[in-house]
This record gives sequence, C-alpha cells and structure tokens, in this order.
Amino acid sequence: MRKLSAAAIVAAAAFALVGCSDPDQTTSSSTASGEETTTSASTVEAFDVSQIPTVDEIAALVPAAVKERDVLRNGASTDYAPGEFRGADGQTPVGYDVDLTRALAKVMGLSDGETTHAEFPTILPALGTKFDVGISSFTITPERVEQVHMISYVEVGSAYAVAAGNPSAFDPTNVCGSTIGVQNGTYQQELAQTLSDECEAAGKEAISIMPHDLQSDIATKVIGGQYDATFADSTVIGYAVELSTGKLEQVGDVIESEPQGVAVAQADLELATAVQAALQYLMDEGYLKQILAAYGAEGAALTTAELHSAK
Repeated sequence: MRKLSAAAIVAAAAFALVGCSDPDQTTSSSTASGEETTTSASTVEAFDVSQIPTVDEIAALVPAAVKERDVLRNGASTDYAPGEFRGADGQTPVGYDVDLTRALAKVMGLSDGETTHAEFPTILPALGTKFDVGISSFTITPERVEQVHMISYVEVGSAYAVAAGNPSAFDPTNVCGSTIGVQNGTYQQELAQTLSDECEAAGKEAISIMPHDLQSDIATKVIGGQYDATFADSTVIGYAVELSTGKLEQVGDVIESEPQGVAVAQADLELATAVQAALQYLMDEGYLKQILAAYGAEGAALTTAELHSAK
C-alpha cells in the first residue's frame, strides 16, 4: 500500500514510497526441482486498449484545455509493479495504471494517455500544471482528499502466497511459527512484526520474518521451499502468481483492504467528473477487469467509481 511514513518522507529522494518493488527486475530463479525459471515484465501481454470506443457523452465533459492538448497526462512513480513500473528497456512505463491511463483517454475522445515518471511525493502537488491525473496506486485517505479529488477504481489489501499445493501446510489464519518473506520497508513487514509480537504474547512461537529488497527474490525462496509464504500487497501477490506460471498460489483472504483512486487537482472538478464517468464506463463494460487481469489483479477491480472530494 502506498502510504508515506515518516521514514519514507526522509528517504523520498531515493524511493519516496512505502511498498515498492524493483521496476527493472528480470529474475532467473531456481525451483525446487532445479529448473531455471525467468520472470519479467515482457511475459505480460497487456490488454489492447485500442479497441475501447470513445463515448461522446463522456468526451463532452472533458475540459477545453485537455481537449486542445488532446493528451491525458498522468504522473506515476514507475517503481511499483504491477501498477506502474518500467519495461524491458528500463525506460518505458508499463503496468495496469499505465494501461488504464490510455483507456481513460480513449473513452474521453483523446488521442493518447501519456504516463511520465515522477517521484511519488511530487505527483499530487503537480496536478493541474504538469499532470492532469495522478494514477499511481494512491490509497484514498482523508488527508489526500483534502488536497485533491480522488476517484476509486481498485481495492488493495495484503495477501499471502505459497508454493503450489501449499507443501508447508501454511495456515494464513494461524501464522505463528511460520517463515514468511516480506519486502523491506513495506507495510507488510510492519504487520508481520505485529503479528509475531502477538504470537509471542500468546505464548506461541514467533514468526521468522525474512526481509528482502526484491519481491522476486522472496518468490524464489518460497518456490524453493526455504520460506513457507510471502506476504505483500494483494496486487503484488497476484502479479507474482501470474509470473510464476503455476509455481505459486495465493492462500487465504485479502486482509485490511483499502480503495485506491485516480487523483485530480482540487480546482478541476470538471475533469474529475469526466474521469469518474470514464472509469464507470470501463467498469460497466468489463474493460477495467480485463486491463487488470493481464497482471493477475482482476480481483482488485471495483464496480463503482466513487468521487471523493473535500466537503
């Protein structure tokens, strides 16, 4: 979940977010059987948004300045797969938020939806000037809604994944004594420590928490049997399962889920209304789920594009 902590604010120049994964990672990993498997962004076939039609009634809602530019400009911190990261060339933004930006542009009658990398804390202040929208896994919070309009489109929580068949018999409802891989600096690392403390307080065995910088490294350990499970954002888990080609599976329910939203400048209610209508169309016609499905994230799709604005 992208929620800036005090530590993340201090480290903004480096990563500027909590819960990131390597945007450029292509990983060769050994399975339990000794086979080498490679996972990379190139294995994902994104949904072809060119087939999405323009909806004239929604295009009519688009502000004149955006129409004249004919491009929907999105700011995203491209270091958070599968929402927004960089492709095989190490430069081109890819991910379901990048695809969603193009899909919104299509519905709104614009020639393109363009995503540009920006450090996470700089995106919201740049809305209305440098960017039209911020589609970058923004969790909807009261503090953000005071700054910008936010239109919900996905709900993301935390989830576990295990090796296919769950050979360790990992129980997501009773994690005491388990060995769990987490990414450094993520919300799940903090939550795993809290759960471990609760285990010890109850007289049970603590969780062995194994932090790594890369989610791909954790997946390798889980597939190889060194760890019982990995714990991450539900969309990150879905993407890891998608790339594992059957070697990982999600277990248990998504917990502590919260909606994420498209951000629009507080002064631009006209654009926020157009984005809300376009998002609702993509939901109603099934396009949003198809966009997310390419990254194993279709389960995160919402069915109502709710506009959150300061009162």
